[in-house]
Amino acid sequence: MTHPAPVNILDPGFKANPFPYYARLRAGAPVHPTKLEDGRTAYLVTRYDDVVAVLKDPRFLKDRMAVLSPEQLAEQPWVPDFVAGLQRNMLDVDEPDHRRLRNLVHKAFTPARVEDMRGRVQQIADDLLAKVASRGRMDLVRDYALPLPLTVIAELLGLPEASRPRFHRFSNALMQTTSNLKMLLSLPLFWLVIRELRALIKERRARPRDDLLTALVQVEEEGSRLSENELLAMIILLTVAGHETTVNLIASGTLALLQHPRELERLRSDPSLFKTAIEELLRFTNPVEMATERYAREEVELGGVRMRRGELVLVVLASANRDPSQFADPDKLDLARDPNRHVAFGQGIHYCLGAPLARLEGQIALATLLRTLPDLRLDAAPHTLRWRPTYIVRGLEALPVAF
Repeated sequence: MTHPAPVNILDPGFKANPFPYYARLRAGAPVHPTKLEDGRTAYLVTRYDDVVAVLKDPRFLKDRMAVLSPEQLAEQPWVPDFVAGLQRNMLDVDEPDHRRLRNLVHKAFTPARVEDMRGRVQQIADDLLAKVASRGRMDLVRDYALPLPLTVIAELLGLPEASRPRFHRFSNALMQTTSNLKMLLSLPLFWLVIRELRALIKERRARPRDDLLTALVQVEEEGSRLSENELLAMIILLTVAGHETTVNLIASGTLALLQHPRELERLRSDPSLFKTAIEELLRFTNPVEMATERYAREEVELGGVRMRRGELVLVVLASANRDPSQFADPDKLDLARDPNRHVAFGQGIHYCLGAPLARLEGQIALATLLRTLPDLRLDAAPHTLRWRPTYIVRGLEALPVAF
């Protein structure tokens, strides 16, 4: 078994095009150890079948406290107490806690409830583009791809408009907290956001409103309310996950279309393609590059590699979505691709709760953008574009466009 040379998977240059490296791993080292910035070793799982298997396998747990030995726990990155309490969130726990927490919010994200939001999402998209129409250029991330889903999830939760930029800075810092030093530098912002959320929770208890935050404060499912830490963790998770994927889908999707003019023209001439186009852009651009951490509950053999209990596993969704065993001509953008069994939203019990909302926002955002700005073009050389140095998501820091 060959072992490709080590790479820094956080390097912006790598993030711009990680797919050749993942192809080499699939071919020669499908379960491959890599060193994380905080010093831990993680196994990258890269083949489609293995990725799906791990995501559905109860031998791989999200809750490290249930798996790691005292010695292994001592090697974990330091997390301050006021942040550690937030790790009991829906994304980082296993059954039965996961089902209990998921059941408390799933009704807000059913396809029918999401479809009711179509008019508001369309209005936000129209308003954002109206603000920049006379400029002739914009940063598509800052002016459109970010504020659209952030406004939607903030309004759904009931977060104050003045707080939204701070919540995005918090989200960005959280995504880029890949070492103890970065954690330390982010602590003041984390503390401010948590303090503000505690104040909002207290306010909703006293003066309920018609929003998801109030519903979470008041919720009682099978006689079990959310604890204060669970409530804080849920709000933070919904805020972060509720816009991070979609920001990257809109921005990276726009870049992919601009770099594939034939597919862009195909979409312009046949708007009925938008449904399959969004699925293909999710597969091709990979807004979420890796699923969040999983730990082997027991000794497991995968892809010819034997992993001990407690080993850290990162399943690479971006690699699975380019696996030729599953997708014909996987490095080709084909907006009419069908079937398209991508894993951009994960698999198994942790399948993305917000997938219907992300799809709706992506369809509306891109359709409105192409309709409103028909002469949209890239306003920077592709090699100058900066990609965010994060493990989980894959997204642009900025996307200069002109029109």
